Amino acid sequence: MDIKTKLLASAEKVENFLSHLLTTDDKDIISLYASMRYSTMAGGKRIRPFLTLSVAEMLGARAQDAVYFAAAVEMVHTYSLIHDDLPSMDNDTLRRGKPTNHVVYGEATATLAGDALLTGAFELICAAPLPDKAKLEAVRTLSEAAGAEGMVGGQIMDLAAEEKEISLETLLKTHSLKTGAMITASVRLGMLAAGVTDEETLHALTAYARYLGLAFQIVDDVLDAVGDEQTLGKPIGSDSEQGKTTFLHFFTPEEAMQYAERLTESAKAAIAPFAGNETLTDLADYLLARRA
Repeated sequence: MDIKTKLLASAEKVENFLSHLLTTDDKDIISLYASMRYSTMAGGKRIRPFLTLSVAEMLGARAQDAVYFAAAVEMVHTYSLIHDDLPSMDNDTLRRGKPTNHVVYGEATATLAGDALLTGAFELICAAPLPDKAKLEAVRTLSEAAGAEGMVGGQIMDLAAEEKEISLETLLKTHSLKTGAMITASVRLGMLAAGVTDEETLHALTAYARYLGLAFQIVDDVLDAVGDEQTLGKPIGSDSEQGKTTFLHFFTPEEAMQYAERLTESAKAAIAPFAGNETLTDLADYLLARRA
């Protein structure tokens, strides 16, 4: 099975799981659930839950146990996309080829849908058929990655960097928080689902995630500048229009891709000692070569 087929199978598994969760018979809050479903079921590569499931399976866990953690990661990721697109943030009107949540449901409902997805993720972790110790550590891992020392901290740095020059060091820190923290958490949740906590494995998989996350962001920056809007499903050049500093302020597209290639090789080297690393290795190559 090639990596694209694996990604599709994993995405279907997570989407089916989430589809059963994001339903209600309560007519008073049905509009909230519709907004939550709209963004959560809008497609996408589902890279973060794929990482959780793939790491868990590589380390010997059952997919049906790890899917709770994987779905929780996707709920937090979707909340972040809804909030990022809001007029007070990036003010985007297109996401994955469709109008953004606030365009369809209004800013207030979109905000609340994001809030509900974020809090629901932790409720879902608590419902996983796994030891309490693993669930407690999963809550800590995901909350740290999503909070002020992680994704939210990266977002405030990203906003602060609009319309002013920042250093490469600051840009690297911004993306290590905004993007990298959740990718690292996805990998660590896979470890927890498998009951693996030794420092050697943690160090190796954390290194893989950090290299992967940075390479992912560099490719994103390149695609935002030279990609195809129809393929990407979102406007091209939005970073430049908002005055954001990207990797293309420091590198040409060719140099940036060479940097991403080196990071990808480092990611693959970090997991080379693990039996069954082929899926994670193939994922790194796939993300480097993607066009959307």
